[in-house]
Amino acid sequence: MPQELLLQVSPEIAANDMLLKNHLSKQIKVSVNEIQHVSVLKRSIDARQKAIKINLKVVIYLKGEPFQEQKIQLPDYGNVATAQEVIVVGAGPAGLFAALQLIELGLKPVVIERGKDVRGRRRDLKAINVDHLVDEDSNYCFGEGGAGTYSDGKLYTRSKKRGDVTRVLELFVAFGASEDILIEAHPHIGTNKLPQIIQDIREKIIECGGQVLFETRLTDILIKNNEVQGVVTQKGDTILANKLILATGHSARDIFELLDRKQIFIEAKPFALGVRAEHPQSLIDSIQYSCDYRGDFLPPAPYSIVKQVGGRGMYSFCMCPGGVIAPCATSPGEVVTNGWSPSKRDQATANSGIVIELQLEDFKPFAKFGALAGMEFQKSIEQKAWHLAGESQKVPAQRMIDFTQSKVSSDIPKTSYVPGTTSVEMGQVFPGFLTQILREGFTEFGKSMRGYLTNEAILHAPESRTSSPVRIPRDPLTYEHVQIKGLYPCGEGAGYAGGIISAAIDGEKCALKIKECIGN
Repeated sequence: MPQELLLQVSPEIAANDMLLKNHLSKQIKVSVNEIQHVSVLKRSIDARQKAIKINLKVVIYLKGEPFQEQKIQLPDYGNVATAQEVIVVGAGPAGLFAALQLIELGLKPVVIERGKDVRGRRRDLKAINVDHLVDEDSNYCFGEGGAGTYSDGKLYTRSKKRGDVTRVLELFVAFGASEDILIEAHPHIGTNKLPQIIQDIREKIIECGGQVLFETRLTDILIKNNEVQGVVTQKGDTILANKLILATGHSARDIFELLDRKQIFIEAKPFALGVRAEHPQSLIDSIQYSCDYRGDFLPPAPYSIVKQVGGRGMYSFCMCPGGVIAPCATSPGEVVTNGWSPSKRDQATANSGIVIELQLEDFKPFAKFGALAGMEFQKSIEQKAWHLAGESQKVPAQRMIDFTQSKVSSDIPKTSYVPGTTSVEMGQVFPGFLTQILREGFTEFGKSMRGYLTNEAILHAPESRTSSPVRIPRDPLTYEHVQIKGLYPCGEGAGYAGGIISAAIDGEKCALKIKECIGN
C-alpha cells in the first residue's frame, strides 16, 4: 500500500527530488532504490521559527506498488451550436467558467465582453502606462479574462464552503496552468502565464459551438412582465434569450447605473478602501524569514496582517511578493492602483493593498445617489487623487513614516508604478476618519512586523476597487434576481465573490441553477 506522510523538511530538501527521496527513505526505513515515486500533495512554508521549514504532504510508492501518472483532462464537452442560448455578460472568471459549465450541461453560451481579447488588451495597457490614456472598455479591469488576467492571477480563497475549489484548479491545469497550483497553500498562476490560458478557454468555448463577442458592451436589458427577453449592445444589436448571467465585475459602473435607471433593485454594499504600500522585497524577506538573505530555495516572502483600529478592520489585501503596482482606472479623470506579480515573482519590490473596512453610514454624504452612494464615494476619492497628482495617471504618493507624521515627503524614489508619482500629503486624498485610522494602523503594523514601518516604503493612493460597492440581490435558492426572472447576478460585480476562484465557482453555480430551471 502507498504510504501517506506529513513531514517538515528544509527548503533545500523540498526543492530537490533526490534529496527528498533520500530523506523519506530514512523516515520509512527502506533503501532509496526501493522508492518508485513520490507524489507531493500539499506544500506550505512554516516561517515561525528561525530555522524555516517546508510542510509537505506526500504519498510514497515503493517498487511493485501500482502507480500511474495521472494527467488532468478536460470534461467531455459536447457541441452546443444548436442548443438553447444563455447570454453571459462579461468574460472574466465568473463569465468564462459559467460558459464552460453551460456547455457541459448542454446549453449554448453567448458571451459578450465590452473589452478586447487578451492580446488586444496589451496595447491599451501600454497606453495607460506610457501615454496616460484610459480606454473605458479595455484596461486592467475590462477585457478578456477580467481584472485577474493582467493583475496577478492569485488562486487562493478562504471560501471553501462556496463550492468545489479543486475542480476549478484542475480546470486551470487542464487548460495549461502548472500542476503546482494543486499543491501550494497559496497558489498563483502569474500575469505572464494567464493570457494564454484564458485564450485557450475562449477557443474551447467557440470550438464547442458557443459564441464570444468582444468589444460588445451591454447598454440595455430587455424585460417584459419582469422577465428577461434579451439584451441590446452599444452597436445597436439585439440578442434574444430568456436567461442572462450578469458577470460584469466590480468596476462596471455603467451597468450599476443602468440597473438603477431601470428600477431593477440593487443596494449599496460596504467595501474596503485605502492605499497600496510598496517595500523592497528584500526587506519583507528579512522581516518574514528573520534572515539577511532568503537563499536560493525560499520564494519571495508574502505577508498578511490584520488589525482593529478605531473599531474598524485594517488589513493587507492582494499582497504581491516580487510584484509591481499597476494603474487600474476605468475612466478618464480618475486614478486607481492595484498590484500583480509574474509567475516567478522576481521583481525587486513587494506591494500590498492596505485597506480599511467601510460602513454604509460612511456613504451618507452621497445619500442622494441611493443604492449608488458607495460607488459615488469611491469615485470621489479616485477623482480627488487624480486632481492632486496632476491630472494624469500619476498617483499621489508619500513615504510611510512621513504619512504617519502628516509630513509631505521631500522626495519620492522611483517605484514600480510606471506612470509615476506625485508627492502629496495623503490626508488630502481621504476623508479625515480614514486618514486617522490609516496613520494609527501603520504604527500598529510596525509593532507586529518590526521594520515594516519605514520611509523605504512608499504609499500609493488609492486602492479603491477591492470589491463591488453594489450588491445585486438574488434568491438564495434559485440565484435569480429577486425581482427579474431569468436574470442571474453573478461574481464580484454582483457582490457574491472576491477573487478568481470564488468568481469561477459562482459562475458555475449560476449555470447549474439555469439548467435546473430549464430542466432536461
